[in-house]
Amino acid sequence: MAPRTDSGQASEPVRRPPEKASPSARSMLLTVLGEFVLPRRGALWTGTLIDALGALGVEEKSARQALSRTAAEGLLESERHGRKVRWNLTEAGDRLLREGTERIYGLMRRPHAWDGRWLLLTAGVPETQRRLRHRLRTKLTWLGLGSPSPALWVIPDASKETAVREIIHELDLDDRAYAWTGPSAGIGDTAKLISAAWDLEDVAKRYLRFIERFEDVTVSSDREAFVNQVLLIQEWRHFPFLDPDLPAELLDHAWPGPRAAAVFHDLRDRWHRRAQAEWDRMDAEAAARH
Repeated sequence: MAPRTDSGQASEPVRRPPEKASPSARSMLLTVLGEFVLPRRGALWTGTLIDALGALGVEEKSARQALSRTAAEGLLESERHGRKVRWNLTEAGDRLLREGTERIYGLMRRPHAWDGRWLLLTAGVPETQRRLRHRLRTKLTWLGLGSPSPALWVIPDASKETAVREIIHELDLDDRAYAWTGPSAGIGDTAKLISAAWDLEDVAKRYLRFIERFEDVTVSSDREAFVNQVLLIQEWRHFPFLDPDLPAELLDHAWPGPRAAAVFHDLRDRWHRRAQAEWDRMDAEAAARH
């Protein structure tokens, strides 16, 4: 069914960037929650979400499943208003989205000086504890750390010391981890260390594809602004897991990250007002339904 304009007439199909592999309904839901629900005191109607994900090509059954799964994970809680259900972010959901928003929008937002110091961490988790290994890897990767060899993690940013300490304590690894900070001793090839810790060649290719996909996208309606803004953020949110945001001194001068970041922030700023207006329209319609 074609989306309708404010006048009630069927509109043209929403123009999107060229498609790639479709993200999961839950992944899309988290993007929508962070961009449109978190700023509005963390509440939404079921109908608003169904309409929003429907505009993004997600079927109603998949949208409801994503909503239920997210609630089961403790990120949302429901309250009934007659025949309708309103969802609110839990404390855990609010914290998760705020941390994600800060990382997503903070990536390469401004140049940062480097004092030449590194942070190194050793943390031994046996292969038999796969879930713990996965949690540790996920949390350290989110912080930007890379692993050039088993049980060793590095990042040229000593300021991450407190955050790393919190992760080690949270995962109860205090007696199996050791970390230290300081400048390089000048032994070995730093370029090879970086290559072993992060696949920057792949990250660079992803940045170039991101630029190619979005750079020339324009919108002509609030609906198009909403859809394309979600797709933009959905694609960009992968980069904090991939790019450690290394100091300029350690990067090739042709590094495409800053250009990709400029495209992201420019388009998001251009589409933001219209995308938010479309969300408000869908929310008002959902609230008015009996």
